[in-house]
Amino acid sequence: MGVLYNQVAEQLQGLIRDGVYREGERLPGVRVLSRQLGVSISTVLQAHQTLEARGYLQARERSGYFVRLPAREIPEPRMADQRSQPLPVTAREMALDLCADEQKRMVPLATAIPHADYLPLRQIQQSTIWAARRGLETLDYAFPGKESFRRQIAQKMATLGVPVSPDDVLATNGAQEAIILALRAVTQPGDIVAVESPSFPGILQALEVVGLRVIEIPTHPSDGISLEGLQLALEQWPLKACVVVPNHSNPMGARMTDERKKQLVSMLAAANVPLIEDDIYGDLHHSGDRPRPAKAFDRADNVIYCSSFSKTISPGLRLGWMIPGRHMASARQHKYFVNLATSTIPQLAVAHFLEQGGYDRYLRGARQHYRDATERLRSAVARSFPEGTAVSRPQGGFVLWVQLPDGVSGTEVGRRARAENINVAPGLMFSTTRKFENCLRLNGGNPWTERLETAVIRLGSLAHEVQRESG
Repeated sequence: MGVLYNQVAEQLQGLIRDGVYREGERLPGVRVLSRQLGVSISTVLQAHQTLEARGYLQARERSGYFVRLPAREIPEPRMADQRSQPLPVTAREMALDLCADEQKRMVPLATAIPHADYLPLRQIQQSTIWAARRGLETLDYAFPGKESFRRQIAQKMATLGVPVSPDDVLATNGAQEAIILALRAVTQPGDIVAVESPSFPGILQALEVVGLRVIEIPTHPSDGISLEGLQLALEQWPLKACVVVPNHSNPMGARMTDERKKQLVSMLAAANVPLIEDDIYGDLHHSGDRPRPAKAFDRADNVIYCSSFSKTISPGLRLGWMIPGRHMASARQHKYFVNLATSTIPQLAVAHFLEQGGYDRYLRGARQHYRDATERLRSAVARSFPEGTAVSRPQGGFVLWVQLPDGVSGTEVGRRARAENINVAPGLMFSTTRKFENCLRLNGGNPWTERLETAVIRLGSLAHEVQRESG
C-alpha cells in the first residue's frame, strides 16, 4: 500500500507540474480518481495527504483538495566555520525554560518530543498492564537490566549488523543517561571532547555535568560531521572522546553514508579516541532501509553505542540502553552509584511489545507520519519566512534547522514568538558560542493543524519584522 499511494502521488504531482491541474483548481473527487486510477479510495486519500505535505495541495473543509503550487526552492543551511579552541560548557537553563513553556500549552515547536498521536499508545498500555501483573518480578532492582529486555535489544542489534549478547547490554534511563555514563567511563573532568556543531543540547548538558571541555566540529546538513574538521582537531588537541549522531542528527537531520561512517570509526580507532554514538533517531528514517549504526563498522571495540525508545515508543518511559563494549565494567559501576537500576515495569512492558512484533508494524506508519509532517513544516517555512532563509532537508527524525538571513536574530524571533504562545528553540542552545544566533530549530513531530499553520505563518512575520528592524 505504501508503494502504491506514493506512485499515485507522483502521478498526480506530474499532472500538476505539467499544468493539467492549475493553481487554485479543485482536483476531481476522491471516488472519481479512485475509478480513474484503479486504486482504492484510501490509497487516493493517502496520496492526497502526501501531496498536501509536499505543498502541492490544500485541503478545504467540505470542498475537497485544491492545487497549490509549492513554495520557492529554499537552500540548505551553510556549514559552520571551524573553531579550534576548546571551551568549557556553560549552563543550559534555556533548554529547561523551553520544556517548562511547552507545558503551558504553547504551540509546541521547540522541544524534539513526538506528538502523542504518533505513539503506539494502545499497544504500550496493553503491554504495561501485562507487565504490572508479573507479580514479584516487578519489585526487584533490575540491574543491569531485565534479561528479557536485554535479550530483545540484542536481537534488535543483530538486525543492524551489531552481534551482541544480552550480557553486553546495559539498560539506562533514556539515551541521555547512556551518554553521561559513556563520558564518565572514558574521560576525566577537564578533558576535551569533540562534538558536532550545531549539537543537540542534551549532549552539551551531558558534557557540562561531567565537567568536560568541548571542541565543536562543523557539520553538513546532509552529510554529517566534517571528517576533515575532526582530523584537524585530532592533530591539534588531546581528544578523549567524540560524540556523534550519525543517523538523522539533531538538529540538522543529517545521515552519514556507510562509507563516511567507516571513515569516522577508522579515524577515531587509529587515534585511540572512543566514539560515543547516539542512535536515538536511527529507526525513524523517512525512506529506504534502516541505516546502519557506526557501531556496525567497529572492529576495534572503540564505539560505545547509545540509544533509547524516547523518540519512538514513549518519551515518558525513560527507557534506553547502551553497549559499552570494553568499558562495560566502568559504565556499570557509574550506573549503580548514580541510581542503582532502571525501572523494572517499563523494561518488561517494552520487551513484551517487541516480542509481539508490534514495534516494526508501528514504525512503518510512524515514519510516514514524520516524513509528511516535516515536509509540510518545511513548505510552510519556505512560504512564510524572509528571502535568504535556509532550511535543512532531514532524511529522518522530525526536526528542522532554520538559518535566517544574516543579521536576523533567532533569539529575538524566539522571544517575540513566546510572547504570543509560540515556542521555538533558538540557535544559541546548540553551541557553546554565539555562532548560531541567526538560527532556529523547529519540531516537526506534530500533526498539521490550522493552529500550527497559523503559528508558522506568524513566525515568518516575526522574522520579517526583526529583519526590517535590523536592516
